[in-house]
Amino acid sequence: MKNSFFREADLLETLGFIMPISAPMQQRVNEQVITQTFNRKKLLLKPGEIARRLYFIRSGFLRAYFIDENGRECTTWFMGKGDLMISVYSFFTQQPAHEYIEVLQDCKLQSLTWNELNAFYADFREGNLLGRVVTQKYYILSEERAIFLRTHTPETRYKILLGRYPEIEQQTTLTNIASYLGISRETLSRLRAKKLKMCHQSQNGENSISHFN
Repeated sequence: MKNSFFREADLLETLGFIMPISAPMQQRVNEQVITQTFNRKKLLLKPGEIARRLYFIRSGFLRAYFIDENGRECTTWFMGKGDLMISVYSFFTQQPAHEYIEVLQDCKLQSLTWNELNAFYADFREGNLLGRVVTQKYYILSEERAIFLRTHTPETRYKILLGRYPEIEQQTTLTNIASYLGISRETLSRLRAKKLKMCHQSQNGENSISHFN
């Protein structure tokens, strides 16, 4: 759920883009949602903890990751302004998480608890519909992620990621990006060098045409 504005995203406003929100539900959201700021490197969730809150990202950049059997960090999600960030399994089942949620850039988050969210489902018709939209969104993202890793070449994965988060190389480390793409840091370096070379050649071509004209 992306917000196209340059200013900070807002939870109520973003939900309103999906469907009209009644005044009583708006009032409930305003009463219950909390807004917090977190610094870079803050861990919002660790394995073994239960995800109690659903986070809406007003500003900043986050990731979810797990550590595999070889001790390597494997990034599963990047989320930025206007996105919702949760440990899907832990939040919806209220069982211990298997992953970390880490703040990559100082952020401002709005959040609701699992109990509050379920009360919205029970008390408001649009709350139930919004819950279905959110669930569908993450189901689709999970399916896209699986297809992303199985069917696309590393170069295509890299292009898709840059298309979604153009500034990601300033927002996190190359190691994190490589782990998300399912490639080595060395492979990512080669892809970046190829991209820079193509950009340089394209700029030189444009300059030559401009000079000729």
